[in-house]
Amino acid sequence: MSFPTDLKSIQERILSIDPKKYGTSRNHKSGAVTRLSPYIARGVISTKMVFEHILDLDLPYFHSVKLIQELAWRDYWQQVWIEKGNAIDRDLKHNQSDVSNHQVPTAILKAQSGINAIDKAIQELHNYGYMHNHMRMYVASIVCNIGHSHWLNPAQWLYANLLDGDWASNALSWQWVAGANANKKYYANQENINNFFESDQSDTFLDLGYEQFETLETPEILKITENFELKTELPVNKDLVLNTQISTCIYTYYNLDPEWRKDEGVNRVLILEPSFFTKYPIAQKPLDFIISLSRNIEDIQVFVGEFIELKQQTKESNLIFKEHPTNLHFTGIKDERDWMFSVKGFFPSFFAFWKKCNKELK
Repeated sequence: MSFPTDLKSIQERILSIDPKKYGTSRNHKSGAVTRLSPYIARGVISTKMVFEHILDLDLPYFHSVKLIQELAWRDYWQQVWIEKGNAIDRDLKHNQSDVSNHQVPTAILKAQSGINAIDKAIQELHNYGYMHNHMRMYVASIVCNIGHSHWLNPAQWLYANLLDGDWASNALSWQWVAGANANKKYYANQENINNFFESDQSDTFLDLGYEQFETLETPEILKITENFELKTELPVNKDLVLNTQISTCIYTYYNLDPEWRKDEGVNRVLILEPSFFTKYPIAQKPLDFIISLSRNIEDIQVFVGEFIELKQQTKESNLIFKEHPTNLHFTGIKDERDWMFSVKGFFPSFFAFWKKCNKELK
């Protein structure tokens, strides 16, 4: 499992996707997933770019719709974040029920849950910065619905280690599993995990019928919990060399688009705000990943500091940035992001959002 950062490899990955196989196998460990999520989350490519490539394949609707729909989920979560702001850091629709702690089971953090497929996936997360999307649901279900941990601290742990960490997608998905952003909780038993993740394990605390989960007591292995805390070790700041007579394009953790205003003669700065990484800490692997991705942008400089400090080094009217819920404090010229569809605004459910999008697709 690898995630190269050069543009040629990323483009090859886009060209290699198979929407038909994705639709039939995406939930399986060895399914035809795209592994494009780290590049989408970091803004190197957009959902729209992948969407347009799928359309160019000229496949029948039913062969491509599942992949398009999954891409649309990312845009949907972003629209929720735009509307709700910091409210997505709290139980959004319902209070999570049966919460016994606001930490993470130590067995999960150490990949020692006793569920072999789960433990292997957590080890891969630490080694590669990636976890299969279906596996993320399994882990969240074990932590929140079996271990009765509140979703927030575990979601912070997963986000911090993911190369494709997107706080909206991550936080709202954890809430969906925990029943805080859905009308019921999500459960998966051992049989389900065996089926999708090439396992044959039995006699675990998940080796139950689904009707037993609602009354299941917390397994001993999940009772020991600890608070996940992390301080992002940002690089040492270097002095910027800016031409104050021209514009400055500001890149962020969510925007590393090498094609953005590519042909314009501008300063290019990747800003790493300590306040941002205090609120949304990340591990070393995702940090190294974005530094490497930023090298695809010619003459980019890295600035470790707050936006207000950057603003003091040039004219405010010369600053250009892409819209995002994490940079509402930025001032200057705001460029719109590339969305898959013209559908904007808040929808109470994904399927209400998708119904509008699907009309455009058809």
